[in-house]
Amino acid sequence: MEKILEVKDLKVSFQVYGGEVQAVRGINFDLYKGETLAVVGESGSGKSVLNQTIMKLIPMPPGKITGGQILFHGQDIVKKTDKEMEKIRGKEISMIFQDPMTSLNPTMKVGHQIMEVLLKHQNMKSQQAKERAIELLRLVGIPMPEKRVNQYPHEFSGGMRQRAMIAIALAANPSLLIADEPTTALDVTIQAQILELMKDLQKKMDTSIIFITHDLGVVANVADRVAVMYAGQIVEIGTVDEIFYDPRHPYTWGLLASMPSLDSDHKSELAAIPGTPPDLTNPPKGDAFAARNQYAMAIDFEEEPPMFQISETHFAKTWLLHPDAPKVEPPEAVKRKMRKLSSTFDKPVLVKEGK
Repeated sequence: MEKILEVKDLKVSFQVYGGEVQAVRGINFDLYKGETLAVVGESGSGKSVLNQTIMKLIPMPPGKITGGQILFHGQDIVKKTDKEMEKIRGKEISMIFQDPMTSLNPTMKVGHQIMEVLLKHQNMKSQQAKERAIELLRLVGIPMPEKRVNQYPHEFSGGMRQRAMIAIALAANPSLLIADEPTTALDVTIQAQILELMKDLQKKMDTSIIFITHDLGVVANVADRVAVMYAGQIVEIGTVDEIFYDPRHPYTWGLLASMPSLDSDHKSELAAIPGTPPDLTNPPKGDAFAARNQYAMAIDFEEEPPMFQISETHFAKTWLLHPDAPKVEPPEAVKRKMRKLSSTFDKPVLVKEGK
């Protein structure tokens, strides 16, 4: 498969009044053509910083890339100037932001905002750009696009504004689309429609997608692979089946256990990960998750674990995978969630009943 993106040992920090926040701490992953990679984790885990860095949108200063490479089609984005990035943003890499109301220009008609991308990156004439803007609005499922193209963002509903944002992001046919929690501000019905729309458009356009979310329920429906982030690092990465049905990192177990369930036998149960993420102005020694990990060993507080390989596509950053570590099974709440998901999505269960 063709690699669209290679991120190698990426490190990003921010200089603040209290010191230097190490927001991204040595991240590695690849993205392939036509693939959707979901990046999940708690608020503050570094998801959005990672993806804004890929587009070089972090403010510098106070932010800075302190190490690593971001190879997009073989070219290192880290070394590119702002002028060079202007030719890439919107044309080759686009982003759908979390809140379309604050991302769309309230003083410009929606059609003009789509046309801006076409005029700049596709070298279209004004009338041609307007016709294409109407086509894009129709493509993303906005009714009466000939009328809507001349309306302002405040005349659109929340779901329609998000669809307009997707139209803008796709206007120049980018090879990489970054979706930063695009459904967070929407109700569940509209959320499902937007997710289905993105899956459909990806098939039609063969675009690679990085999908940022804290909602594992969303991940199950859209992703090919999943990267779990904690304290500025990827702690587990694998196919969606591996992460949901054979998770290996205790943090991933905690995220799965905390997913809301409609299972009538366990309505009162609401799992939570104890404690809070570490202060990244002074990252802890050893495993950053150790203080919140009920399975932590002495080595977790002394030495950072490497990324252990479980399969060709599955890796996890935990000492529990060391050959000398005690064998620890996922908690019963996680196994129950895995069995529930297996029945919902008709997948095999990789844990034995009763264990």
